Amino acid sequence: MNNINSDETEINTGYIWPDWYHSLSKFQVSNNLKGTWQVLNTTIPYFCLWYLIIRSIQLGYSYKVTLLLILTAAAFLVRMFILFHDCAHNSLFTSRNMNIVIGYFFSVFLCISFADWRFTHLRHHWMYANLDSRGYGDVWTMTKKEYENSSTLQRLRYRVYRNPLVLFAFGAFLLSKRPEYFMVKPRERVDIILTYMVIAAVAFTASNFIGWSTYFLIQLPVLWFAGGVGVWLFYLNHQFEGGYWARKDDWNPLSAALKGSSFLKLPAVLNWFSSNIGYHHLHHLNPVIPNYNLRECFNTVLALQAKDPTTITKVLNCFSLKLWDEDMQKMVPFP
Repeated sequence: MNNINSDETEINTGYIWPDWYHSLSKFQVSNNLKGTWQVLNTTIPYFCLWYLIIRSIQLGYSYKVTLLLILTAAAFLVRMFILFHDCAHNSLFTSRNMNIVIGYFFSVFLCISFADWRFTHLRHHWMYANLDSRGYGDVWTMTKKEYENSSTLQRLRYRVYRNPLVLFAFGAFLLSKRPEYFMVKPRERVDIILTYMVIAAVAFTASNFIGWSTYFLIQLPVLWFAGGVGVWLFYLNHQFEGGYWARKDDWNPLSAALKGSSFLKLPAVLNWFSSNIGYHHLHHLNPVIPNYNLRECFNTVLALQAKDPTTITKVLNCFSLKLWDEDMQKMVPFP
């Protein structure tokens, strides 16, 4: 990839990219002003909503009012996560150090270790849709043959995991790859420990000011709703009709991006809260393009528009897809 940053190592360097692919590089230029504005228009409303929720609880307003504020705060937390995601790709700001600083800042409110998540997510980009390299930051996906040859217990585990109620209620936990802690470098392990210590310190301090019960009445539902929406978005980014998976020898990055990642066509307001992550096929083609440049890039490069969009009306069909059929080359329901 042209001018790609050091963390985004290109896969399969012998692959010949189409001519239009190289035009994507001009959209990967970060803009500090845009990045700063996105941080401000996300964090300030989020903090204001927390204040309003606290006052709503303290003054005894109807829980319907409080719940509406909690849902709105969760929507801003989802947007914060996508900006956090851009920081992991070093794309939100021009400075690598600024991306790291803001990434750690967001991690406190997201309750996610920046170093740990970045480690897993970057490997997801390098290995996604490769059947011989599954398990890095993706939704557990078995092939049809693997499922048919599995034990009854393994099938049951997989069915429970792929149940929408389980996946979206506990998906943020299920997708959290704690074993990677032992695979990262020692310095990153220290970062992980320090991050969770800061998160604990912030929680302790906030609870002393507003009370433990108030803190958990806000924090838990906000994280739960935001986590569910985040997993829903991530699921639809890669689990859709058709799709693409291939064995190592047949895998190529262009097909993994264009066929293995969806174009989730969302209403404008949802695009804003999800920071254009619906243009996921484009994001996988060039992960260094900042979220605020994705739509312009999509509208400029005609080859990107050939992708069949996953619309809101198609979303429910995606939830019935459970297995990758290697013979039919598509996602299929359980037998």
